[in-house]
Amino acid sequence: MKKLKHRLFITTPVLIILSAEAAQAHPHSFITMKTQIIAEQGQMTALQMRWVMDEITSADLLYDAGEAKPDSPVWKRLAAEVMANVLTQHYFTEFWHNGEKVKFAARPSAYGLSRAGHQAVLDFTLPLAHPQPLAGQRYTFSTFDPTYFVDMRYENSGDVHLPAELNSACKLAVKTPKPDAAVEAFALSLDKADAPPEDMALGKQFAQEVTLQCQ
Repeated sequence: MKKLKHRLFITTPVLIILSAEAAQAHPHSFITMKTQIIAEQGQMTALQMRWVMDEITSADLLYDAGEAKPDSPVWKRLAAEVMANVLTQHYFTEFWHNGEKVKFAARPSAYGLSRAGHQAVLDFTLPLAHPQPLAGQRYTFSTFDPTYFVDMRYENSGDVHLPAELNSACKLAVKTPKPDAAVEAFALSLDKADAPPEDMALGKQFAQEVTLQCQ
């Protein structure tokens, strides 16, 4: 039987997942997400994210990790490699307030890679470059691969969380878009060697949008 060969890596400006026996249509890989809003003294300071990769995407990372213990240098090295790739794409996340992008810090304040069964899990804290006021404010953010090689999504609206102290003053909503039939057909027509035109922003058309509204 032909051995599967796959690797997660970045080639600017896209995140690409390659597999010798991967499905031909977009997306080629799947990441399910959970996000916790981090706030201090009435200001939002960071997003705490968990990305769970599908089994095919995870295979090389878990193979390299072998039987290493969670706190071993092997896991720390792999985590650093994956996180460096994520950083080249600004965390694959856009954050908006009053029509302007909110900037992130250049480095995560914490990160780690772990195993959950046959899946690799990346946990990291994405700090905002500057704390953002919450009272009376509305924010939106989305996490996506621009090329749609990777489908990145929340499986449930409850996968985005507020700290308990904000539950009475703030509300979260997750909107899942429905691209038109022509866009879906185009995505399905792409094989693993194709890249959509950059100006098409294919991944953004499939990206979920999280809205944070505070009183």
